[in-house]
Amino acid sequence: MPAPQASVDKLRARRFGLFVHWGLYALPARHEWVKKRERLTDEQYQPYFDHFDPDLYDPRVWAKAAAEAGMKYTVLTTKHHEGFCLWDSDLTDYKATNTPVGRDLVRPFVDAFRAEDLGVGFYHSLIDWHHPEYPVDTLHPRVDDADFRASQAGKRDIEKYRRYLHGQVEELLTRYGDIDVMWFDFSYPGMSAYDLPGKGRDDWDSEALVKLVRGLQPDILINNRLDYPGDFTTPEQFQPATPPTIDGREVPWEACQTLNGSWGYDRDNLDWKSPDLLVRMLVDSVSKDGNLLLNVGPTGRGEFDERALATLSEIGRWTRRHGRSIYGAGPSAFTPPQDGRYTQRGDRLYLHLFGWPFRHAHLPGLAGRIKYAQLLHDASEVKFREYAREDTDSNIGVKGVPEGTVTLELPVQRPDQLVPVVEIFLK
Repeated sequence: MPAPQASVDKLRARRFGLFVHWGLYALPARHEWVKKRERLTDEQYQPYFDHFDPDLYDPRVWAKAAAEAGMKYTVLTTKHHEGFCLWDSDLTDYKATNTPVGRDLVRPFVDAFRAEDLGVGFYHSLIDWHHPEYPVDTLHPRVDDADFRASQAGKRDIEKYRRYLHGQVEELLTRYGDIDVMWFDFSYPGMSAYDLPGKGRDDWDSEALVKLVRGLQPDILINNRLDYPGDFTTPEQFQPATPPTIDGREVPWEACQTLNGSWGYDRDNLDWKSPDLLVRMLVDSVSKDGNLLLNVGPTGRGEFDERALATLSEIGRWTRRHGRSIYGAGPSAFTPPQDGRYTQRGDRLYLHLFGWPFRHAHLPGLAGRIKYAQLLHDASEVKFREYAREDTDSNIGVKGVPEGTVTLELPVQRPDQLVPVVEIFLK
């Protein structure tokens, strides 16, 4: 049974969210898949557990930074593939309360983000490289070790792991109040190595897991990574060219993106996306009726690093002035000009100019439809004219513009905004 339409509508109205990937991998600071990439044993990974002490962790700072960036909801990694849990789970000792930090890290996070009126979601990994009953497969850090594979053959019971997985989800959905999103990650039934199959819906018992989630929180949204129908789909690290579809039908979607290609804190990664590129990605998502979930990987001390904070601040400068082109807005039936994207909210059409033109922006199909136009950031008037056939066939005005086009008269100097926006009031 799908989530109520009201929950889907709420997600779409929010449009822009914060993803937080945080765990033991913040200490090696070499990508959240460091255990897999470097084929680390549990013993080699243990020092990160022994030294996990984020003494500067203050989720109120995170929540304030998210709110000021214009984000409207958040999704926190309660457990990533490494198996480490940020809350005081009754089902494992591999949790934050047994590290030097010595406390539940999820409760203060939830409280801080709710205090900023932000929606709260939980990411939870279906994969677990630490659990002794999780069967070794192609994604396991030690799958290439023949001796290890042989030592584990027939000794791991997916049924025992499945009970653990379901039990932890029940903990998360009964201890922290109403949760907006349950973001599972991920299924890979078609992947195999050394005759070891991947994992999918039968391994997780996805049908029963969805029933459990719905039974505990009927209004919650579930993503699409259980190898089982979900409420929204989640393209990762790319922007879809067209709105995603399932069986030919457009579906709710959320692009999950990183600041620099890594989800966890990655100290030496310099592939940082510029704030203007990230705003263009946000606009592009909304223009196709999607959301953007933008990730920050906190440090091992429990902070957003300065580069992340600076990026969020720049985005916030833009969303403060341009938010009404994003929140509650969606796609438009009109065709935007080259290097532009439209979003629309009621009778207001928003032209986002990715490339600033010289003096004119030509808007096809809008003749007779516009009452008024202004630059959104400062409400300064934008004059416009409509072209009839006699104009386009003469030397008057701009030649080559089709009949029915509206031409905006823009300043030569590009506004000092990450993405300039023209707000168009329709008749």
